[in-house]
Amino acid sequence: MKIWQVDFYRSPVEEKSGQVLWELLICDSSRSFEYVATCPQSTANSDWLATQIQLAAGDKLPDVIQVFRPQCLSLIQAAASKLNLNMVVEPTRNTQALKQWLAEKQYPLALDKPPPTPLPENLWGEQWRFATLPAGELVEVFADLPIPVFSVPECLQPINLGLPSTALVPGVVIYGGRQSMILARWLESVHPVALNYISGANHGLVLEAGLVDRWIVATFTDADVVTAARVYQQRQQQSTGLHFLLVQPDDSGMTYSGFWLLRG
Repeated sequence: MKIWQVDFYRSPVEEKSGQVLWELLICDSSRSFEYVATCPQSTANSDWLATQIQLAAGDKLPDVIQVFRPQCLSLIQAAASKLNLNMVVEPTRNTQALKQWLAEKQYPLALDKPPPTPLPENLWGEQWRFATLPAGELVEVFADLPIPVFSVPECLQPINLGLPSTALVPGVVIYGGRQSMILARWLESVHPVALNYISGANHGLVLEAGLVDRWIVATFTDADVVTAARVYQQRQQQSTGLHFLLVQPDDSGMTYSGFWLLRG
């Protein structure tokens, strides 16, 4: 499968005339393939994009185009539809090769994010807790279980991140009770990216999802929970950002609703 990571945005570099340029960057996950093209802002449209994608692709168009920037998503979707109705444009923050390239070019990567929104009441779980698993067991423990929603991208598997099998990977377990499958399906629909501890007057866990969406999953003031949250945050840093989210009806360990590998 041919998968590209694509960005199309205003270039921070202007022409001597002061004309604003838009820059198209295309690469694959290994950056063995890279393509760059620029155009004046006046011609930055889906037709120009479609032409450039075709030029970059040659004989074989990509099967999937991954896009992390909301501002260019609709343009790229329109360009892709002009070329091939079966081409998938996937909104995702997991475009590490492209983001590394942008960082090397010293281009800004920060996206405007809205304040986090409280999780809808009908999705609240009954309880939750922090958990930890060795990297060597993280995927194997759940891989053979009948979990309806199971998201373990290959790029996030510990072995592909170079984590030793003994490294401790932190996570959060939510016991959803009767709402467990509803919560798991909702999480599947918003495309979880990371579940981060946020300190402050009200400590909490914030779910990063989609391209820029943010949701408040839990708030707490208990000193023991705050201490556990700080350990969770430290372990995230030690595991190169890798962590997990597990949703299950209860703590019996008999049934599971959803499992996600995440990376902040």
